[in-house]
Amino acid sequence: MELIVARPEGLYCPPGDFYIDPWRPVDRAVITHAHGDHAHRGNRHYLTAAPGAGILRARLGEDIDLQTLPYGARLEHHGVTLSLHPAGHVLGSAQVRLEYHGEVWVASGDYKIEADGTCEPFEPVRCHTFISESTFGLPIYRWQAQARLFADIDAWWRANAAAGRASVLFAYAFGKAQRILHGIDASIGPLLVHGAVEPLNRVYRDAGIHLPGTLSATATARGDPLLRQALVLAPPSAAGSTWLRRFGDYSDGFASGWMLLRGARRRRGVDRGFVLSDHADWPGLLWAIEQSGAERVMVTHGQVNVLVRYLGERGLDARAFQTEYGEEDDTLEAPAP
Repeated sequence: MELIVARPEGLYCPPGDFYIDPWRPVDRAVITHAHGDHAHRGNRHYLTAAPGAGILRARLGEDIDLQTLPYGARLEHHGVTLSLHPAGHVLGSAQVRLEYHGEVWVASGDYKIEADGTCEPFEPVRCHTFISESTFGLPIYRWQAQARLFADIDAWWRANAAAGRASVLFAYAFGKAQRILHGIDASIGPLLVHGAVEPLNRVYRDAGIHLPGTLSATATARGDPLLRQALVLAPPSAAGSTWLRRFGDYSDGFASGWMLLRGARRRRGVDRGFVLSDHADWPGLLWAIEQSGAERVMVTHGQVNVLVRYLGERGLDARAFQTEYGEEDDTLEAPAP
């Protein structure tokens, strides 16, 4: 029996009668993480990993009917044993493990392999069938060590501060911005954030994640000397807006896995591109699939056909799952395959 099938509403577990990250309203939804392409309003009941409760309520509203489950704890529903395991993507992200009549499936949601200190690191989960994303499912995508990346951001910020201009870094408000705050050298200068970023910073701090102190960019007066020394974190939607005028002469950068591609940097028109992704690169995808021990792999959003073909050539039963994921975070900037 297929433990997970694709329906118009989303990924559905027939014996358990629930959905995983549905994109249309359903009665029972298991949410892997709170990015907007995986978590939608309108579901009657939600289940998510306990560390993700605060961020899910912040994004969907305090009034949702939300049940939480600690990582690794088991819940039985209609004969299906369900458990949630760290995916290493963002705060509260989880892989969904389903067991039914001795068959084990894992729906991994979005994941990355390198631990970053802002969420529980990825945990390999053994299974018969593994459902994997493929956002960066091409061999060209190989991330450098994040310590080196943050050193590059620090050097750019330090040089701008010495020249008396602000450093405006565009990064997604949930996950990426907090990861940058956690990784940079906060002693270089003041840290200013856009209004879309600070509410999520508070959720991270409430969850026990260390982030340095931040100031509201909007509340900082134009002409304030702080601006010329600051690192400013803002969502991509702020690029090109009048909001940026307050910083006067500034240098801008963009943090995304797509910054590995020259074309993506040109389209963004920024001074610097920093290759930072919360998704697994090509070696990371292959490692996670190998660690699962799965004989069958279902591939979702991203470079699906490439990864399916590669896995098939290596003896795995690899297939594609059509989904509606990929409208937030790095996937927003995905180029045509």
